[in-house]
Amino acid sequence: MGSLVAALGSWLLARHHGGDWLLRIEDIDPPREIAGAARQQLATLAAFGMDSDEPVLWQSTRDDAYADALARLLRSGEAFACACSRSDLVATSGIHHACIAHDMAHDDAGRQPAIRLRVGEGRIGFDDAIQGRCEQDVRAVVGDFVLRRADGLWAYQLAVVVDDAAQGITHVVRGADLLDSTPRQIGLQRALGLPTPAYAHLPLVVDREGRKLSKSDAALPVDPADPLPALRCALTVLGQEPRCIEGAGHAATALRRALAAFDPNRIPRELQPAGLIAITPAASASG
Repeated sequence: MGSLVAALGSWLLARHHGGDWLLRIEDIDPPREIAGAARQQLATLAAFGMDSDEPVLWQSTRDDAYADALARLLRSGEAFACACSRSDLVATSGIHHACIAHDMAHDDAGRQPAIRLRVGEGRIGFDDAIQGRCEQDVRAVVGDFVLRRADGLWAYQLAVVVDDAAQGITHVVRGADLLDSTPRQIGLQRALGLPTPAYAHLPLVVDREGRKLSKSDAALPVDPADPLPALRCALTVLGQEPRCIEGAGHAATALRRALAAFDPNRIPRELQPAGLIAITPAASASG
């Protein structure tokens, strides 16, 4: 349900402003992937009437682009190799400010190091279209963050920044759980000389225990065979009037009506407990 809210909210905002709606599959962590899940997600979105306006970009095909960006950062001194382990950073609560290991090429076990961005002093701020003014002292809160992991896998922050620029993204619309990643991404954009998009972070859907209802064990799937109940719920979370799609019959008709009635100013900032909206097992059992 949470993923559907993010999809619908971003689709409505893109269409409301006359923009294109693009999808990207961020499949850069193979050990955590479930075979076939990404294809199923795309099929579910299509059943809900939402298809990408451009070919879907799969991050697993983008190694060369990420390697080029990382090489630039290493050459400029903005990035550096780091063999610090998690245990090395326990004393600083996982925040990296200076390398502790003596050999930056390999750690004691002979493994390749991670590559981190060298984060400077000062706060990074931006004006979010939904959450308002946001600022973070990235060095104090996050520290020098990872761009390529010690196991050779690309970190989300680098991949998303490189791909936002490559795809010409002007507006990033996503869930508020990624709000604290945005200052890191802006800092990385500046280091690479890339443009900074506008940002809008949508409210999360959480259960009564505060767990977000997206790609987690706490989430029930939505039903692509019967999209209207879930669309009504998603519109409610987004602060819109769900009655606008009553009697729509099909997802495409429902989306047209939802877009005609859409008011971005009604999107709330706060987390939305799922208990406040009607999500029934019958609407999600076959998802």
